[in-house]
Amino acid sequence: MILVTGATGNIGRPLLTELRSCGAGPLRGLTRDVSRAGFPEGVEAVEGDLAVPESLEAALSGVRALFLPSRVGPDADVLAAARRAGVEHVVLVSSITVLTHPHLGPAAENQEVERLLKDSGMAWTILRPTQFASNALMWAATIRAGDTVRAPFPDTGLPTIHPADIASVVRAALTEPGHRGRTYPLTGPEPVSARQQAAAVAAALGREVPFAGASRQEARAPLAAVFGEAAADAVLDVMGGDVNDELLAVRDTVERVTGAPGRPFRQWAAENAAAFR
Repeated sequence: MILVTGATGNIGRPLLTELRSCGAGPLRGLTRDVSRAGFPEGVEAVEGDLAVPESLEAALSGVRALFLPSRVGPDADVLAAARRAGVEHVVLVSSITVLTHPHLGPAAENQEVERLLKDSGMAWTILRPTQFASNALMWAATIRAGDTVRAPFPDTGLPTIHPADIASVVRAALTEPGHRGRTYPLTGPEPVSARQQAAAVAAALGREVPFAGASRQEARAPLAAVFGEAAADAVLDVMGGDVNDELLAVRDTVERVTGAPGRPFRQWAAENAAAFR
């Protein structure tokens, strides 16, 4: 039995579809609301919340492999619950910032979760993706209203990754040999700037998307309202305020692991155009 947590999210949902398509065996998806799960046929929907580890007992029963996004709940307790349930292998989604910006608070937290998993006694595979293409959904309301998208560091190109590519690597790690004890940095196939992302969304919509750069200070306030002051600064650093060669590097890990090239941002934009209409 494979348990996919975050099963209605940008990685979990395509992961369930891939696992189902490849005949991975019994599948279970964790959701806070079973009635709204909408999982593929044959996937067992179970109710639970990573933020409430005591709610996971039924979901973990009989599970031998687990997909886990980092820092959604109290990871030490979640991993302890998995170990008690007899889980043998955990595929963890961490962050490229553990490699590129280890001095930042969120990166240090991800690194600690990685250490907890490695010390757990369970087999592990750790994925460190870069910026998600789906982060552009933060612009959705602005674009739907026809307003101007404003972004800091508008021409800094980062190798943004399609979440479905992360799902494909997770599927390989869960179902194929050779991935246990491995750490994979994951990126998209090419750098793409915020300006280019807005242009790709515009092309997918068939209409203009007004775009303008913003100063770091202008961008900080809305981020701080969502993430808090310290985390906002960390987000701005990895968006372009403190780039380095490791952050900018395009890696071929997705293609090496899955056999298929990474999906470009313009593909994500085309697939998700409805969110911006």
